Amino acid sequence: MTTSTSRTDTLTRDALAVLQPGFAGTTAPDWVRRRIGEGLASIALFGRNVTTAEQVTALTAQLRAEQENLLVAIDEESGDVTRLEVRTGSSFPGNHALGAVDDTDLTHGVARELGRRLAACGINFNWAPSADVNADPLNPVIGVRSFGADTALVARHTAAYVRGLQSSGVAACTKHFPGHGDTSVDSHHSVPRIDVDAGTLAERELVPFRAAIAAGTQAVMSAHILVPALDPEYPATLSPRILTGLLRGELGYQGLIVTDGMEMQAISGTYGLERGVVMAVAAGADAICVGGGLCDEATVLSLRDALVSAVRSGELSEERLADAASRVRDLARWTAATARTTAPDNPAEREIGLVAARRAVTVVAGPGAAPVTEPVFVATFQPVANIAVGDETPWGVGAELERLLPGTESGVFSGAEAGKEALAAAGDRRVVAVVRDEHRHDWMSAALDTLLAARPDTVVVEMGVAQSAPRGALYLATYGAARVCAIAAAERIVAG
Repeated sequence: MTTSTSRTDTLTRDALAVLQPGFAGTTAPDWVRRRIGEGLASIALFGRNVTTAEQVTALTAQLRAEQENLLVAIDEESGDVTRLEVRTGSSFPGNHALGAVDDTDLTHGVARELGRRLAACGINFNWAPSADVNADPLNPVIGVRSFGADTALVARHTAAYVRGLQSSGVAACTKHFPGHGDTSVDSHHSVPRIDVDAGTLAERELVPFRAAIAAGTQAVMSAHILVPALDPEYPATLSPRILTGLLRGELGYQGLIVTDGMEMQAISGTYGLERGVVMAVAAGADAICVGGGLCDEATVLSLRDALVSAVRSGELSEERLADAASRVRDLARWTAATARTTAPDNPAEREIGLVAARRAVTVVAGPGAAPVTEPVFVATFQPVANIAVGDETPWGVGAELERLLPGTESGVFSGAEAGKEALAAAGDRRVVAVVRDEHRHDWMSAALDTLLAARPDTVVVEMGVAQSAPRGALYLATYGAARVCAIAAAERIVAG
């Protein structure tokens, strides 16, 4: 009886150890603290858990009071995808802006300073960077989260980011393996499919992941994408061929494999959450990300029990579950040991995010370009935000231009009549039109047509992927919509 009880306890602790759940609230719920005591080895934070840096620091201290070696993860890519600064916009530009500058020392410095700020809040695991090659400019979910469309550029900046982040004692998680850049579907909604041959994958998608592995990335995140050239049946997260055969075997990766959010429809809507989690661990995943949607105690217990039952039924080997749990605990120990050897705060790097954003801005002067010296009307053409970015984070240059040019007014527009509505709202004032991925939205392009036909002195600011040709009396590309990108763009508009 003692042996059976001990085995059950070990199974239960291992099952809890592989889960990375989220929770509601800005303090640690009792159920989370209790489950940490029972073996939960990771916790994920989201925007809903954040108000201030001080509050996050107190929250992580609460969690670590239950277990010192606890992984506290966050999805802090910076740029458009920010959780620590979800209500203000990020102090750092995202990958696309860093790729536009193409200075790997700058990328290393930005990632290092980001890591320092995360570590200061008690966060030691970041689901970043995105190593996706943005091969499809119409991609609805990657875009400015990618360093760019050039494989070699993405590879060198991925490696620099990994080294910079981990020099601050925060584990990097390179994503979305084997590459989410050549997709036209958002895996939050359904299963994307990449129909390219194995040779293209090896020469394009896999190159940045090889670079990340060589740079020592402590984790790799799987993508919920179907890649028939690698596995015609299962998406990468559930594929032994891709996770164990390719990532572990062919690429020789020995670190932690973590899944993308399992509640995303590509998995939960196709396989069911519990079955998907069991299949992912069996395929080779070590940590299960769940909780981007609201995760509660019942979900955690259901997933724990599903894993234990799968071991008892033989669907999942006890050794595979134990190996996965061991890798999670090893990473927690790595972060604790590394945190003690990292260099101290460097005051010179505190403003590196704004420095990077300023360097990234591209300015093209069109016919009739003239300095902006008077208050303007800022017309922001707002598309529907993808789920990874969310709709909580403010963006655009309106607030910054209102600060620099008192009397400036702003409006937000969308849909077929956006251009006419913006013109009517602007009155006699000069217009600054702000777009985000104009090339992906016909209505947005039409709105610019309307504005420029009536007001050729319009300033155009593209805060997404600058795929469309520059136009307007003055055109600026920021390569992302972070707060610092807005500051940099507003400064350039006023400077002329």
